[in-house]
Amino acid sequence: MTPEELFKKVEAFLKAQHEVYAPVGDIPLPAVTGSAALPLQESPAKIVASGNPAAAAGSSQPNPVDASPDQQHPTETKADTLIQSLQDCKTLDALRELCEAAAVLRTDLTGTRLVFGKGNPKADLMLIGEAPGAKEDELGEPFVGASGNLLTKILAAIKVDRSQIYIANILKHRPPDNRNPTAEERARSLPFLERQIDLIQPKLILCLGLISAQTLLNTTTALKDMRGTFHPYRGAELMVTYHPAALLRNKHLKRDTWEDVQKLRQRYDILGCEPVLLPYLQS
Repeated sequence: MTPEELFKKVEAFLKAQHEVYAPVGDIPLPAVTGSAALPLQESPAKIVASGNPAAAAGSSQPNPVDASPDQQHPTETKADTLIQSLQDCKTLDALRELCEAAAVLRTDLTGTRLVFGKGNPKADLMLIGEAPGAKEDELGEPFVGASGNLLTKILAAIKVDRSQIYIANILKHRPPDNRNPTAEERARSLPFLERQIDLIQPKLILCLGLISAQTLLNTTTALKDMRGTFHPYRGAELMVTYHPAALLRNKHLKRDTWEDVQKLRQRYDILGCEPVLLPYLQS
């Protein structure tokens, strides 16, 4: 075996492990309990307003009491302005316009296209991934390309058409080299996604991948330990499964994913979600 072949095998193994287990040294987002909104002093909106990468990563900050009033006021004003701007968005179209203009949503990759989300705005089922890739950036749509094609097939197997649901990502702009979103990027993007969720008001949310699940549930728990349970989140029931890209790398995860989506479809029917889907008999 050549060194190049060995390197590729090691790289594939590490990616597979990353999907199942939380990566070492990951820093969680500010604490939140259940489906309640974050308190203002610790909210992602304030982290966005502060413009401080260390704050987004959850590191300790100087006591605000030690700062002068002139130093405190701009941060508070920016946070209040962001929260108000998000609350003023009464439709997805208005939120899209705000996202188009929001520099805080961009990564350090220049010239990227906004990938806002796509699907039925009245859907009771919402899927949330991690971040756009190259193809998504090119087309401005989430989950296209190889991962998107696999996702479409998975959904079709439980009689779900993509036009019947809504799909979005934690990040709305592509990170360079398709790397994982940083804690700072996730914290900056989360208030916008939360508003998007509130406008759609889904009954069910399916997180696709470790980063999506850890961000919304604010945890460093391994993906394998989050599966199989419906977690309360912003008035919805949230379920976790593997990202389609992980299935392309590791076929052994397909059985677990199949179990997850069957359970999701069963819950969809029990809750009387809309639109009504074609009848499905669980195998």
